[in-house]
Amino acid sequence: MSTKKSHTPEEKVVFTAGETEHDIVVSTPVETASESTPESQSPTLYPMIALREGVLFPHTESILTFARTKSVAAVEEAVRSHRQVVIVAQRKDTAADPADSDLYTVGVLASVERILKGEHEINALVSATTRVTVKVIHHSPAYFECEVDPLEDVFVDDAETAALCRVLTAQFRKAVNLGKAVEFLNFMKLMGGVSASELADQVASTLDLPSKKKQKLLEQIDVKARLRQVLATLQEEMKVLEIERSIASKTQKKFDKHARENILRERMRVIQKELGDLDEDEEGEELEQLKRTIERSAMPLDVKKKALKELKRLVSMSEMSAESGYIRSWLDAIVELPWGKYSKKSLSLPKAKEVLDAQHYGLEEVKDRILEFLAVMKLKEAQGKKDEPKKKIDIKKTKKFGDARHMPTILCFVGPPGVGKTSLGKSIAQALGREFVKISLGGIKDEAEIRGHRRTYVGAMSGRIIAGMRQAGKMNPVFMLDEIDKIGLDYRGDPSAALLEALDPEQNGAFEDHYLDVPFDLSQVMFITTANVLDTIPPALKDRLEIIRYSGYTVDEKFEIARRHLLAKQLKLNAVSEKQIKIPDDILRDIIEHYTREAGVRSLERAIGKVIRKAARLIAEGKKKIVTVDIALVEDFLGPHIFEPSLMEQHDQVGVVTGLAWTSVGGDTLSVEVALTPDRKHTSLILTGQLGKVMQESARAALTYVQSNAKTLGISDKLLKGTEIHIHVPEGAVPKDGPSAGVTMTTALISALTNTPVRRDIAMTGEVTLRGNVLEIGGLKEKVIAAHRAGIREIIAPHMNKKDWVKMPDNIKKEMKFNFVEHMRDVTAIALVQDRIRSTKVIRKPKAQAVA
Repeated sequence: MSTKKSHTPEEKVVFTAGETEHDIVVSTPVETASESTPESQSPTLYPMIALREGVLFPHTESILTFARTKSVAAVEEAVRSHRQVVIVAQRKDTAADPADSDLYTVGVLASVERILKGEHEINALVSATTRVTVKVIHHSPAYFECEVDPLEDVFVDDAETAALCRVLTAQFRKAVNLGKAVEFLNFMKLMGGVSASELADQVASTLDLPSKKKQKLLEQIDVKARLRQVLATLQEEMKVLEIERSIASKTQKKFDKHARENILRERMRVIQKELGDLDEDEEGEELEQLKRTIERSAMPLDVKKKALKELKRLVSMSEMSAESGYIRSWLDAIVELPWGKYSKKSLSLPKAKEVLDAQHYGLEEVKDRILEFLAVMKLKEAQGKKDEPKKKIDIKKTKKFGDARHMPTILCFVGPPGVGKTSLGKSIAQALGREFVKISLGGIKDEAEIRGHRRTYVGAMSGRIIAGMRQAGKMNPVFMLDEIDKIGLDYRGDPSAALLEALDPEQNGAFEDHYLDVPFDLSQVMFITTANVLDTIPPALKDRLEIIRYSGYTVDEKFEIARRHLLAKQLKLNAVSEKQIKIPDDILRDIIEHYTREAGVRSLERAIGKVIRKAARLIAEGKKKIVTVDIALVEDFLGPHIFEPSLMEQHDQVGVVTGLAWTSVGGDTLSVEVALTPDRKHTSLILTGQLGKVMQESARAALTYVQSNAKTLGISDKLLKGTEIHIHVPEGAVPKDGPSAGVTMTTALISALTNTPVRRDIAMTGEVTLRGNVLEIGGLKEKVIAAHRAGIREIIAPHMNKKDWVKMPDNIKKEMKFNFVEHMRDVTAIALVQDRIRSTKVIRKPKAQAVA
């Protein structure tokens, strides 16, 4: 008893023939051995190949290139087993791995005559024989197989059919004479006489038609109807060929190579006009769609008129001309702008505070100022709704400038790197429910980067502000201009001057980009700028900004930021969990105090990331399942301590004073050293340490004060006249400047000339005059944080800076003592070691106010 081997269950797609759209019915039959009978016969299966482009007709031979894996496998199987293949066309040529629904149901049965294998493809000579209808598709891992039914032609041998054949043969001969490309052997075969069906198929294969229309000809089984359709299409192609010959004969001898290329492009334009009834003018459809988009947009009336005018110019000119490309790019840029589109989420102050507190620890003064700003914005919006006129006005026709009532102030976040300026801008956008856009202005030297290029230039484009608005997709985003203090300046213009209009609430309601050359409303945009320093920002631009200063973080603030944000972020980035890697609080503090010394937290984040990566490696290598980081592991991962939170000087020394400085990356401490050497000729002053002009003048002012008050200070004239005074500020490779070191240098001079040590646990800052008065300085908060970080717990500062004391972090107020002084005698009374003072004239009763 023989049994047929059961097929593995596989998906089959059964096509119901005879319906126009070829409906698809999916079934999954399973044939088992018990169900088979000796009388049952297996249906004939053919390898099936899908063509991305083109349609194969019966009675034709074609060289096809196959590169897809299943197609190559099907061709190789057909050659190996000497079987025919079924070739069908895809409905969409974009489908790389077509599904059953992506294939037409009518194809051809063909033989593979010969093949030529390439590196990743096969070239095959294929000879198509008959039309077939695909009944069932069998899926296998290697290639498709299918069951087919032959599709017989409906042929009526009458006088009309004979006439159609003669006319088609004659027209085809004429088309070849006009220049239609046809293989010579095929042409001679047709001229020698073939059947009506073969004539229609052979001519159809040479027609310049899209695959969709060729497929309709393939599916047409009525030979007479097929002849009519082929003849009509051939006659339309002949009209095109006649126009091409006419154009070529008129322009062939008049122009050189470049002019000839332009004429060929114009010829295509003429052909498109002549073939208007074929609905092939996709460019025209795109222009119509562009026109509808302009008309429906919320552009102001003047802008809409200009856009429609440019569109009319574009339609009238050749699509191949250079200017048409410029106009099309301009129209695309105009249409893509978010005209009249706004983020409508309501502003909630409690939610804004919640977002800011959740994403940023500390910065209370900054967050309070932002919440005040948002509160005023909310009240303005409420006031605007109450003041709306009862009579409705068409905003599109009347509005040309922004409503000044809703124009926000431009904020400027100023502070050292890594303190959260950019991330706070993102949080503001999230709290407001608006889009966030950031552009970096660092290194920009060309004004056109901000306002765009004129359209007359090749490669012109809009500026960064308009590009940012296009990216946001709304008229009221939060727009951050990063690094505004690092804008350059050269012969191409001043970019900071170009920002004046955009950042002026009185003018940015009608901001004009040079490329667009139409007003665009920026009045609803919330601009936020960031900078490290204010000195490089031009005064006119700075006047438009509301400055919000960031100071550096204290050790406690860094610890909370690391514990709440940085640790979880780095664990996630390195694909580990808190259960796998544990970093105790004391280890975090050790990393903060001994491996980082900065105003922000970027170095701290890198250090934490390095520790987690090395711990993750131990887990990945299987050495440990859980890593608890301790001091030994930290030193193994990060090396020995880089910084020690100790005083700069180990002992009280003569002529050495600890000062405070402010830099673009936060506060810092520095030492000022004074050394005396005999000089019989005259008193001289030597300054080293790469000091700036202002700092050199402070040193000379300090020496003049000491010389003019020598008797009061107990300094002999002989010592002053015969001494060379050398003032040095260590770290000579680092440029230093500013007047705030005046008090420090004066104290160092007095200490050296009176041979009195200076307390090592105290730091000072302040500008000194020739009369010994101590004047106000800037950046006190940053300087004090740097001193606290260095282990100093007592500060001398100008009395006029007492107002800055209230802004100090609470832990610094508790741990540090502040001495606010008015005169140098108050400074020496506090800073010089009392038991070493030789003359009672040096110290008077201090007038300094101490705040502990």
